[in-house]
Amino acid sequence: MNTKPFATIPDNAKVNEVDRDLTFHPSEVTHPRVLDRSQIDHFNRDGFVKGIAVFDDAEIAEHRGYFDELLSRVISEGGDSYSISTAHVSYGKVYDLITDSRIVDCAADILGENVVAWGSHYFCKMPGDTKTVSWHQDASYWPMSPSKTVTVWLAIDDADCENACMRFIPGTHQIGPLTYELTEDSNVLNQTIPDIDQYGDPIDVELKAGQVSLHSDLLLHGSEANKSDRRRCGLTLRYCAAEVRAYMDWDKKGIIVRGSDPSGHWGNPSRPEQE
Repeated sequence: MNTKPFATIPDNAKVNEVDRDLTFHPSEVTHPRVLDRSQIDHFNRDGFVKGIAVFDDAEIAEHRGYFDELLSRVISEGGDSYSISTAHVSYGKVYDLITDSRIVDCAADILGENVVAWGSHYFCKMPGDTKTVSWHQDASYWPMSPSKTVTVWLAIDDADCENACMRFIPGTHQIGPLTYELTEDSNVLNQTIPDIDQYGDPIDVELKAGQVSLHSDLLLHGSEANKSDRRRCGLTLRYCAAEVRAYMDWDKKGIIVRGSDPSGHWGNPSRPEQE
């Protein structure tokens, strides 16, 4: 079990040694299954789409109950509410989510016919949680190239302004990699992009439990401290085009979820026995 807090933060210096293409590659999908043309255009222009219903109330309630039990186990073994990362290679039920065709369809409508699922991390802000997720770009953490990863953010709980939903700055995925500062203390992750006012006005990503948003790995985003008396949990599911190359052994956690991997680059692990 992975109980090390903040385990998805790799060594920044090592990641920066990887020769990476960190430019935005627009979706070229012409026959989507779930998204419509206007949503794909919105993703290309603004870097995200949001409010897509995937699971009904009963389905998401079942997974919420599973997460409650999993979180209790992790905390009892020394972890915290942010410790459950790369969960699809440890827990069968998370593997089932990341391979669920309804979610994969959404990712494939952006990425194309050959899709790999490689990341899964619960971001669970407990009531009164003082930690923030500072403004950042996902791609800067990852030893991967080119920049063709989409994050599907699945709302396990309702997420709104009161309990610290995500915030996006539209269009910032087209700027390229931004300079960040290393921060610790109250930041869940360890990077902060300063002076974000120059990049535009943030929008709030309010989601009902069972809905998802999708955003580019270059989109500037973050979330505030949860000052409410309600939990806010989301599961980030990361998908990339199969042509992406992953380094520092990150290829070992990639599952082929749509189409094929002609190069055989990705490890394609099987479903874990542990639920």
